[in-house]
Amino acid sequence: MDSRASLAPKPEFSAHDEVEFLSFVLGEEHYALDIMSVKEIRGYEPVTKIANAPSFIKGVLNLRGDIVPIVDLRMKFNVGTVTYDEFTIVIMLNVCDRIVGIVVDAVSDVIKLSSEAILPAPEFGAAFDSRYLKGLATVDEKMVILVNIQALISSDDLGLMDTNSLSEQE
Repeated sequence: MDSRASLAPKPEFSAHDEVEFLSFVLGEEHYALDIMSVKEIRGYEPVTKIANAPSFIKGVLNLRGDIVPIVDLRMKFNVGTVTYDEFTIVIMLNVCDRIVGIVVDAVSDVIKLSSEAILPAPEFGAAFDSRYLKGLATVDEKMVILVNIQALISSDDLGLMDTNSLSEQE
């Protein structure tokens, strides 16, 4: 090993400190999620409704042989006007070896954030459950809410994952 290489000054931020996020819009707010969980982005198409499912679970669709549940994040987060038209977007995610679609108003951009640019989500106590928030960041003078999509999709609130099988994977 070359001893000069170990004496070279380390960069203040390495490429490994940056994480790419896919930003999207729900109502008037900007959100983002880890781009590594994104499988594909597609337009909204009619789904097969499931009896007794919560209103934010729109139903399921067949994605090339996989039956995929579709969750409307606008309804889950109670933001924005829920309309389904040619501009409605579904982000297909691969979370815990399962494909799940989330309905959003629009997809904005891919943003890179350093770990130092991400501020921790504030504690709201019992008034608001912030466990689905990874943090907050300011991008182009806009506050972006970083969603912990794995925690949200695997939560008991959505009921899309069998928690017993998740604990077996760990």
